[in-house]
Amino acid sequence: MKKFSLLLILFLPVINLYAQTANEIIARAENILKGESAHGTIEMEIVTPDYERTLKMESWWVGNEKALIVIEKPRREAGNKTLKIGNEMWNYLRNTETTIKIPPSMMLQSWNGSDFTNDDLVRESNLEDDYEQSIIADEEVDGEMCWKILLVPKPDAPVVWGKLHYWVRKSDYIPAVVEYYDEKGKLMRYMEFSEIAQFGGRKLPAKWAMIDNLKKGNSTTLKVLDMAFDVKIPERKFSFQELERGN
Repeated sequence: MKKFSLLLILFLPVINLYAQTANEIIARAENILKGESAHGTIEMEIVTPDYERTLKMESWWVGNEKALIVIEKPRREAGNKTLKIGNEMWNYLRNTETTIKIPPSMMLQSWNGSDFTNDDLVRESNLEDDYEQSIIADEEVDGEMCWKILLVPKPDAPVVWGKLHYWVRKSDYIPAVVEYYDEKGKLMRYMEFSEIAQFGGRKLPAKWAMIDNLKKGNSTTLKVLDMAFDVKIPERKFSFQELERGN
């Protein structure tokens, strides 16, 4: 019994060394989606019971700090842009040549009539900074074993969600599903990741579908057409000159 106890003590440091925390798993999953920086082309399909529309966008990101999104299609919206620097965000409307600053109170408003918010598109929220994270189960999603991770807002965190459930695939750390709940525990929306493909030397989901759980028939799908990661992006790309430059 003493020998067994001694061996257990000797191996505990090794076991702890390789044990992963929820924070480490989420960090790896998020890095797969965005890297240190990224530049690519995305198609957004918005579906409602009344209409459907498709946008094609070119986007640039640097972590959670900077983002520029430029709409290329349809023609009537081409040249409209969204710029995010730090905690501030602006929309530029090409037809009227006006720049509108988005106040913090509108970060959770719909972006361009989609089921994604302004916050979603420019990645304002930081999961590590804003949420306490813990592994609560091992569950299968579409044939892949996943960690199910609970994210609860930290005190005074500037977030609207009461909690998140985040499933990450064990085989490759690719996100599988994210559920968003209000403060009363009601499921408001969920995002499903699928169609795993290679982009910029890494494997990631090419399709991200956000489904509104309250408005039946409403969904928005992002399709990654091409994406390069950890690229050098000129600082001027995230400037008012670039935002208001005509295309």
